[in-house]
Amino acid sequence: MTDFFAHQNAIVESDKIGKNTRIWAFAHVLPEAKIGDDCNICDHVFIENDVIVGDRVTVKSGVQLWDGISLHDDVFVGPNATFTNDPFPRSKEYPETFKRTVVQQGASIGANATLLPGITIGKYAMVGAGTVVTKDVPPYAIIVGNPARITGYIESKKQYYLEKNKSDDKKIKNELDVNGVHLYKTPLISDLRGSLTFAEYEGILPFDPKRYFLVYDVPSKDIRGEHAHKECHQFLVCVKGSCAVVVDDGVNRTEILMDRPDLGLHIQPMVWATEYKYSADAVLLVLASHLYDADDYIRNYDDFLRETQA
Repeated sequence: MTDFFAHQNAIVESDKIGKNTRIWAFAHVLPEAKIGDDCNICDHVFIENDVIVGDRVTVKSGVQLWDGISLHDDVFVGPNATFTNDPFPRSKEYPETFKRTVVQQGASIGANATLLPGITIGKYAMVGAGTVVTKDVPPYAIIVGNPARITGYIESKKQYYLEKNKSDDKKIKNELDVNGVHLYKTPLISDLRGSLTFAEYEGILPFDPKRYFLVYDVPSKDIRGEHAHKECHQFLVCVKGSCAVVVDDGVNRTEILMDRPDLGLHIQPMVWATEYKYSADAVLLVLASHLYDADDYIRNYDDFLRETQA
C-alpha cells in the first residue's frame, strides 16, 4: 500500500513519494528521486535520480527533470518546459557533478521555456512561455523573451503622482504604501531661459548628503539596484529620461515611474529597491547619506526578509 497514486502505465521506481501525490500515465520516476506531498506529475514526465520536488508542485506533460534540479514548494512547471544541467554536453561524457538549478517557492515556469544549468528562479517569479533563461531571476520578477528580460514585478502597484503640467512651487511629500519610502515634488521654475528645479537640506532633502553618483547608459533590458541598505538613506532623481523604481519593505511592493526632474524619491534603510525600464537617454542621480561601505549592503533578498522580520 502507498499513500500516493500512480497510474498503471507509469513507472515509479522511487519510494520517496509524498502523500496524495498523483503520477499519471507514461511518467517515469527513477529510484533516488524525492517528490513531496500533494504533487501532480502529468503524463510523459521523466524524473532522474538527483531531483528534489517539494510539496504541492505541478509538473505538466512533456517535462524532463534531470539530475541537479530542485523545485521548491508550490512551483508550477508548464508543458514542455526544458531544464538543462550540463553547459558543455558531449555524448558519453559526464561531469563529476551537475550544476544545481533551483526554482524557489511559488515560482511558475511557462510552457516551452528553456532554463540553462546552475541558475536560480526566485520566489514567486513568473517565467513567460517560450522564455530562454540564461541567468538568475530575482524574486517576484516577470520575465519574457530570448534572452530573458524583466518586464515587471508580481504584486507591485504602479503609482503615478502629480500631473506633469501642474504648477506648484511648494514641496509635496507623498506617503507611499511601502514603509520607509516617500515621493517629493521639488520646486520647478520655468521661463524663456529654460527650467530649473532644486532641493535644499532642511528645506526638502530629508538628510544631509555625503556623496552622489549617476547611473546612465543602462541597456534597457538590464536592471540596477536589487539591494537594501542597513543605515544609508538615498534620494533618487531621474534628471533626464525615465526609469521605474520598485520598492519593497518585505510586505508591500510598489513600482514608481520616475520621468521628470522635479520628482525625488526618498528610500530609507531596510527597503529593497530595484531600478529598471531605463529609457535610452536616462540619467539617474542618487544622493546618499553615507560614504560607500560594502558592509552596509544587503544583496540577498532572503537575507533582507530575515532582517525585516527580525
